Order: sequence, then C-alpha cells, then structure tokens
Amino acid sequence: MSNFQIVPLSAETAQRIRTTRQDDFGHAVVEQLATGYGPCRVSLRPFAPGQDRRLLFSYSPFALANAFNQNGPVFIAASEVEPYATTDQFPPEIKADKVNFPLSLVGYSADQRMVFTRLVGEADVDELIEEVLATNPDIAYLHARNAEAQCFICQINRA
Repeated sequence: MSNFQIVPLSAETAQRIRTTRQDDFGHAVVEQLATGYGPCRVSLRPFAPGQDRRLLFSYSPFALANAFNQNGPVFIAASEVEPYATTDQFPPEIKADKVNFPLSLVGYSADQRMVFTRLVGEADVDELIEEVLATNPDIAYLHARNAEAQCFICQINRA
C-alpha cells in the first residue's frame, strides 16, 4: 500500500473538451495524429506515434489564481478512454520509458505555493514519491511533469 494516489485528468473534463472543442482559456482544441508519445492525461498511457489521434489544449491543474498557477499544453486521446485506475502506483509505461518520459516532481503547499522540486532521473519514481511525501510534511500534493517540456502529466495526492 502506497502513501500516495495518482490523479489523472478527469473523464468529465476530457468529455467536455471533446464535446466543446474549446479549452478553459477559450482556445480551440487541436486534433492531430500523434507525433510523440504524450501521454494521454486521462489514461496515462503513451500514444502510438503515427497511429493514435489526440487532442491538444491548454490546461491548468490549479484551483487558485496566483503566481504559481501554470497552464500549459496537454494531450488527451481523441476518443473516450478509461481513466488510469491503478492509482497507488505511478503509470508503469511512463515509469519504464525514461527516454521519452523524463520526469520531475514539483511539490505544492496547501495554499498552492511551490515548495519542492526534484528531477527523477534514474530513481524509481514510486520510491521517490514515497520518500518525498514522508520527509516533506509541507507538501500537500505533487505534480509529475515532463522534465524537458515541463508540461503537466498528473497530480499525486497523499493517500
């Protein structure tokens, strides 16, 4: 049993994006053939480049309007997918592919202040999440981000 819970983009948010074709910032959603691995922010599975269709849009994983409220580009599958369900472990396909998914963990306080950052590198991301949450009581939640593009992948809450 882990001390964390992986939180993908909600199926409700994804359905709204698929239906309205507009993101929360008023931008048109772009549908395209996958040119990279993504991942889909709902299923947390990589895309098959040249095969899967995906939607690109701006997204902010934050609730509060302040200086740390970062929005940025994310992808979801163009068609409906099952949300990531094994929430007590980091998505294994992302974890196993350190070349296409270089990771960083960013920790936030309850008032949404950035209080921690760490590159995952060659570390086991599940073990690192456990350690970070156990040794940093001021972290309310983490974001997993692509360490190169800095785009949001998923939220990680304390269990």
